[in-house]
Amino acid sequence: AMKINQDTVLRGKKVTLVPYTAAHVPRYHEWMQSEELQRLTASEPLSLEQEYEMQRSWRDDADKCTFIVLESGRWPGQAEENSMVGDVNLFLTNAEDPTVGEIEIMIAEPSCRGRGFGKEATLMMMAYGVRKLGITKFEAKIGQENVASICMFKKLHFKEVAVNSIFQEVTLRLDVSDQERQWLLEQTNHVEEKSYAELKQPAGVLDT
Repeated sequence: AMKINQDTVLRGKKVTLVPYTAAHVPRYHEWMQSEELQRLTASEPLSLEQEYEMQRSWRDDADKCTFIVLESGRWPGQAEENSMVGDVNLFLTNAEDPTVGEIEIMIAEPSCRGRGFGKEATLMMMAYGVRKLGITKFEAKIGQENVASICMFKKLHFKEVAVNSIFQEVTLRLDVSDQERQWLLEQTNHVEEKSYAELKQPAGVLDT
């Protein structure tokens, strides 16, 4: 099962990736009430209870890997719920080819968009996928109207390979050659991997 990242924190300059836990669900649920986000992520609004079930499936499913994106400047220090800016996911949807990962990024906090958070989170997730999950091909499926996201993936060397006019969706793809792998690891060589259990210790516990 995809519990590989349940104690993994990836700390970058702008964003920090932490495992999606039940504690994140209320804020996540609040985000997903937004019609704009429902449209951009092609998702239906769920009840809070359904969102908790979804979080459990994210944690337990073998073909999904997900992190919540926190703002590095806020966490650790502030409560995680107040530091959340979005999420990033990898789906291993191709049963024939376990080296294909479909990547999704959502920067849900409007004030955090256009600041490079999505780009760093995506690079960090891709490097994690390459190093830890054996991914050699990435795909991203993005709504045609989501121009900012399409541009971002193109900057990360993805190429447009298909347009689905029925779903109004663009599929972008990146094959991770040795050169791409090298580039990806260079782009993320500042990222530190830490233990979630250690970082989320409440303040004061260690000061005895």
